[in-house]
Amino acid sequence: MSYYRRIHDLREDHDLTQQQVADYLGMKQPQYNRYEKGTRDIPTDILIALSNLYHTSVDYMLELTDNPIINK
Repeated sequence: MSYYRRIHDLREDHDLTQQQVADYLGMKQPQYNRYEKGTRDIPTDILIALSNLYHTSVDYMLELTDNPIINK
């Protein structure tokens, strides 16, 4: 699974639409859709915002770990 797929799965696991996530990020839905499809690289600031939204680590989102829990 690519990390783009993980971003998609996290959104669906939180019962959010692409439009809702795009609104949260302050962008239009087609731009966010390109991130989920993997046709555009996800900027660092967007990854951080998504990790805050989903309460998980950027490492989990980038598939550097399979542990979705943030260690504090």
